[in-house]
Amino acid sequence: MFSGIRTRTSILFTACFLASAAMADTEARPTTAFQMAVAEFAPTGSGIAEFYRENGFAPVWVGETPLHTARRARLIRALSSVDMHGLPQGRYSVQTLLEQMQDARTTRDLGAIEIQLSRAFVEYARNLQSGTLQPSDIDDGLVRKVERRSAKDHLEGLMSAENGTYFDQLAPQTTQYRALMKQKLVLERLIHQGGWGPTVPADKLEFGDSGPNVIKLRNRLVSMGYMRPTASPEFDEKLLTAVQAFQADHGLAPDGVAGQGTISELNRSASDRLKAVYVALERERWLPRERGERHILVNQADFSAKIVDDGLVTFETRAVIGKNTHDRRSPEFSDEMEHMVINPSWYVPRSIITKEYLPKLQSDPNAVGHIQITDRRGLQVDRGAVDFAQFNARNFPFAMRQPPSKSNALGLVKFMFPNQYNIYLHDTPQKSLFAREVRAFSHGCIRLADPFDFAFALLAKQEEDPKAFFHRILATGKETTVQLKQHVPVHLIYRTAFVGPKGKVQYRRDVYERDGKIWEALQKAGVALPDVQG
Repeated sequence: MFSGIRTRTSILFTACFLASAAMADTEARPTTAFQMAVAEFAPTGSGIAEFYRENGFAPVWVGETPLHTARRARLIRALSSVDMHGLPQGRYSVQTLLEQMQDARTTRDLGAIEIQLSRAFVEYARNLQSGTLQPSDIDDGLVRKVERRSAKDHLEGLMSAENGTYFDQLAPQTTQYRALMKQKLVLERLIHQGGWGPTVPADKLEFGDSGPNVIKLRNRLVSMGYMRPTASPEFDEKLLTAVQAFQADHGLAPDGVAGQGTISELNRSASDRLKAVYVALERERWLPRERGERHILVNQADFSAKIVDDGLVTFETRAVIGKNTHDRRSPEFSDEMEHMVINPSWYVPRSIITKEYLPKLQSDPNAVGHIQITDRRGLQVDRGAVDFAQFNARNFPFAMRQPPSKSNALGLVKFMFPNQYNIYLHDTPQKSLFAREVRAFSHGCIRLADPFDFAFALLAKQEEDPKAFFHRILATGKETTVQLKQHVPVHLIYRTAFVGPKGKVQYRRDVYERDGKIWEALQKAGVALPDVQG
């Protein structure tokens, strides 16, 4: 790969290597021209500078040993193929690096190249391992703290790994990431071939219909792989089954009716789906490397909550997420579930008290009568003795609490992973909402369709008969905290493209429009789709 580098550059590589080797047992301070150049070009106060000081200013990249040659070649290959991971191709200036290596004439030039290669490597490693973007810069609901290794850690990891294996370990080693990478290639190839063909120009098509629009619907589903080619103009059983399969893969009610929502998703282009995959790859890089052998995964875009054991989904239920308004959208972060509360009280958040309940109390002191008003000592307040008109959002002095009951806003059980956002999972008396296709109705917390079964699954790790244990406490009617002997990591994510239970990539609507913002940020960073739109 580097045969074009001039002979004098090769001599400089070798001289540099020998000079550094002679320094191996001396104090770590620059004495040779190369080492002084490395010290000069290393960013002051950076992890790169710290690494070289501790490494005796020895070269990582330059030099003519087989190890140095292989390391350089592997880096250039990696930087040249970042688009495979949906990273910005132009960020790493590969051509500039190659030209600098070819034009090196002095030992000082090699010191500059050494640092340039290390800087390119560190940026590549960070972007591939932890993502290109900073989530909090994109949307205030993206409160996830991304684990980012230091430049020094990355360089030390590279030096300690054998045969370039460090490069192979940088990207997430997950089934999701591998499947998304595969889907990216599939979609890119499809786009170059023209996509899925003509869209379906109809508002509604259902069983028994016939005509040209039914044929277009059939052709679209054939091109997407949901059915085999056929010339029938009828909306028959085969087409019904294909529509239902498409609906299931896209989070739609699988009723077999191609209504406005279904046709809208059918008409989404392959390029739109590719954008979702690019965003999902970036989101996967944001997640903790260690998810937990047992963990809870809440995908807000899928309106679902799952328990995952050793990579397999062992429990799943429908979920309701925060309403799509600025102050109610559910945030994205990871934490640890510590306990559950059976027969919980609902301690009304301050924001709800002042924004929703105080105006009602000012109009009618007996409003929201199912909620107790308490003072700072926890004693119940006599509503008739209070002039609520004198208070506002800043000076309202009371707390509000709904005692345990079947009609409690939290239902009969809540699951706690204490966090600064006051977000948790819980039951709800509003069961009808789980029949909705789009389930964004809460104040931000996650409501579960099957909270009792969720509790049984969690308690099964510590109770011989978790169902009997749970119902025994429930029957008391008393608020009771049950500690989880082993805390369970909780990951609140938002994924519009993800691997389904059969290994197939599924898609969901961007209900909070967060993925649209992430895609815009990726574009600004230099990520681009293929030129042909499909």
